[in-house]
Amino acid sequence: MTEPRFVPLPPRSPTPPPEEAARAFCETMRTRRSVRMFSPRPVSRETIGWIVRAAGTAPSGANKQPWRFICVRDPALKREIRLGAEEEEREFYARRASRRWLEDLEPLGTDADKSYLEVAPWLVVVMRTTGRVYYGVESVGIAVGLLLAAAHHAGLATLTHTPSPMAFLNRILDRPASERPFVLVPVGYPAEGCVVPEAALVKKPLDEIMVVR
Repeated sequence: MTEPRFVPLPPRSPTPPPEEAARAFCETMRTRRSVRMFSPRPVSRETIGWIVRAAGTAPSGANKQPWRFICVRDPALKREIRLGAEEEEREFYARRASRRWLEDLEPLGTDADKSYLEVAPWLVVVMRTTGRVYYGVESVGIAVGLLLAAAHHAGLATLTHTPSPMAFLNRILDRPASERPFVLVPVGYPAEGCVVPEAALVKKPLDEIMVVR
């Protein structure tokens, strides 16, 4: 076996103390919302490139980086994606979802209408690559978290959309079977007068999500 090579970790010291830096980041992320009302205001390709680069810094099993970010701005493709997503969503709301699931979704006011997929200037389809990879789902999940954080840091709104099944995305985007759709993320500015579900603002307090031993 080849002996691993190691290089020095570049020093990084945030300007404020760690407690202040962590709090500032938390306060920023607390303003992030899942948005379904997008503005058609353009977002540059350079901006999306930096957001994807940030997502690509995520750790992954054996550093296999099992992700591909398909960034869609073509109106015709966005329309195809919307139609495919709405077809699956109609099935979901009419037949696939359990009664309990639908009851849990009621406070969020979601339905099969996905018109925002044509309005948002970019749709980022995150694919999980298969083959010789390890902890693929976990790795791609971390990358998506960084993608959302980077977009929010850039002043943009996002939504994690997971129509199921998502195989239609492979067909529309001409992607190989070795790539499996993981999540569809519209990226753009929120529309003027954008509103979000009040229920989504309620997050569990620290003592319900953190255990110290």
